[in-house]
Amino acid sequence: MKVVIVEDERQGVEMIVSDLIAVVKNKATTTVGLATGGSMETIYEELVSHGRESAVNFDEVRWFLLDEYLGLNADDPARYRAVIRKQLVDPLGLDPAHLYGPEPDLASGEDAGPKYETAIRAAGGIDLQFLGIGRDGHIGFNEPGSSLASRTRVKKLRPETREDNARYFGGHLSAVPTMAITQGIGTICDARRLVLVAWGEAKAEAIAKCVEGPVTAMAPASALQLHPHVTVVIDQGAAQQLQLKDY
Repeated sequence: MKVVIVEDERQGVEMIVSDLIAVVKNKATTTVGLATGGSMETIYEELVSHGRESAVNFDEVRWFLLDEYLGLNADDPARYRAVIRKQLVDPLGLDPAHLYGPEPDLASGEDAGPKYETAIRAAGGIDLQFLGIGRDGHIGFNEPGSSLASRTRVKKLRPETREDNARYFGGHLSAVPTMAITQGIGTICDARRLVLVAWGEAKAEAIAKCVEGPVTAMAPASALQLHPHVTVVIDQGAAQQLQLKDY
């Protein structure tokens, strides 16, 4: 695990986007796993800005969502497919057919996991997976207690997770879905490279458990310690509780 502590979020964002563009230039058919949430928003903004200015061609890139809410209408702007369309696909002029995600229909929820696993395998697997981290150490919607070998499946969301996400639903906790489909921890760790990002003191405890704590289902992100190619990019605030910060 490579831990990169940057001075501020802007420095980290620029580094991450430059790396992604280099990957795409080296392999036009790159498959990229996309997370959503506050930690990723500035990355996508920079990617759109840089992508417009550079000569990089994203036409053959395939994009895979990390997770999706269950129970939202197809046209709900809070659906992660809609969020990524707004933040990345449409601004970059990408083909929407190259954006893949699990099917969020409640009626097919239990079948959506295996179908999504098949789609990922058919694309050759994920080359580069982006991840955020929850305050409780969850990645994707793999809440504490999730199996470290789990595959894409339906998960019930913890109250803390729904409270953190209420800001995307006008601050109304009652509007936040209680269920989601998420890539499992085992699925995530199948990706050839992982990049986890976190900004601010609120993520410091989760980062410490992820990077330096024991590998345990109660801190799902700690499973990344077992992956051979993980980069953790954090700012000074998120690094505050690392015992080996100076090292």
